Amino acid sequence: MPPSNVEVRRSARRKRTVSAYRDGDKTVVLVPSRLSKAEEERWVATILQRLAERERRRNPSDDALLARAQELSRRYLDGSARPVSVRWADNQRSRWGSCTPADGTIRVSTRLRGMPSWVLDYVLIHELAHLLVPSHNSRFWALVANYPKAERARGYLEGVAAAANLPMAGRSADDCRPAGEDDGATGEPAHEAAG
Repeated sequence: MPPSNVEVRRSARRKRTVSAYRDGDKTVVLVPSRLSKAEEERWVATILQRLAERERRRNPSDDALLARAQELSRRYLDGSARPVSVRWADNQRSRWGSCTPADGTIRVSTRLRGMPSWVLDYVLIHELAHLLVPSHNSRFWALVANYPKAERARGYLEGVAAAANLPMAGRSADDCRPAGEDDGATGEPAHEAAG
């Protein structure tokens, strides 16, 4: 028997596939009508597990973000960037991410939730590179270029910003806030990926 927040819909037209989608707080699972009750229960459990895993990948926790940033640092920056914390931030409306190099903290806009993982990885790489090089100089961009999907992700984010008509305030997608301007969180200069 599926949980109370799961609705199973049988369809005579559906021959082989099982799928699911969210409808508010409810999950709707679509199954072929020919399935036995035991097969239905097995498929519902399988599809719910897949759906939960996909959502975990698309909406990682702060701990998962930190672990992901550490892995990206190892893979693309020889482990030299060592963030102390990485967390989601609700208050970043014009930035995709920001960091404070002095204390090793990285903040990632909640607007990135649900975007492809390679886009989130780019924002993390961008901020990790700022832990090593605060400005957008050639050394910084050489570090970011270690990530093979950097240009693709920047284009994706620029497209999202343009489609949403987000204010860019005359900045390109990779500008930082002027030196000395803080993000209101720590009073320290912050470096950010604009969006």
